[in-house]
Amino acid sequence: MTDQAKKLRELARRSQFCEIKTQPADYMWRQNQSSTRQRVIAVSSGKGGVGKTNLVANLGIALAKAGKKVLILDADLGLANIDVLLDITPRYNLQHLIAGEKSMSDILIEGPHEMKIVPGGSGISELANLSDEKREQLISGFVELEKEAEITLIDTGAGISRNILSFILAAGEAFVITTPEPTAITDAYGLVKVLSREDPDIDIKLLVNMVTGESEANEIAERIARVSKKFLNKHVDTFGHIVTDTSVGRAVRKQEPFILSYPNCEAAQCINRLTTKLDNEIPETYEGQGFRGFLSRLWSRQ
Repeated sequence: MTDQAKKLRELARRSQFCEIKTQPADYMWRQNQSSTRQRVIAVSSGKGGVGKTNLVANLGIALAKAGKKVLILDADLGLANIDVLLDITPRYNLQHLIAGEKSMSDILIEGPHEMKIVPGGSGISELANLSDEKREQLISGFVELEKEAEITLIDTGAGISRNILSFILAAGEAFVITTPEPTAITDAYGLVKVLSREDPDIDIKLLVNMVTGESEANEIAERIARVSKKFLNKHVDTFGHIVTDTSVGRAVRKQEPFILSYPNCEAAQCINRLTTKLDNEIPETYEGQGFRGFLSRLWSRQ
């Protein structure tokens, strides 16, 4: 494990040095400043079927519309489907990168409003069990991504498997999605419990999907936050909600983001409020923030 982490840190250091060694001092200063503004947010849930991927796609587009450089990393290792929601058919995906057949620039695709997407490839179950050599190939490709985004949204799988937890903990900032369904609430708390046990300092925010309104969302989020504080001594933020809206289902059937198909619908308005809040509420900085920090933490946990 120590040797792997050392390899990645050296890889990241070499990449950064090669990029800036021929640049003037003011360029180097700007690069250092911009890296501190990079946010890597893992979006996850305790169970499937809560609308996590749909939320990631629409939130990413809303942020891109607002002028942010956005990257979506499809890290749902067993059931990647961001491309399906956006009606995009990528020629290549992470499988090609891991096999050494394509570079990261080859598989990177552009979504609406210049949002960048790394397609995971539907059903690539072998990604969950990579050899050390294949992991190093994957991480090498990831180094190229840091200049592509101010905000990276990682669409993880649902649950508490080792790979899912690794992505969330490496990001350091997590959105946990739930719905009013009792099993979803229970599983969301279960995810919070495991994450806080692994890293007491992880920044966790709750997003409640498919609610009737703000009152129901607050009641659910506050219930999880209250229990987390009492039994885990963990503060969990209530970040926002998405209302139940028939426009969402219509957009999914058309394979279109509802933020574009029905920009004035209630769900789209909720997404826009989340975008504004995300832009205004910058989390406390932590050592290694940004994409390079994410890579180092991800590698050290494998």
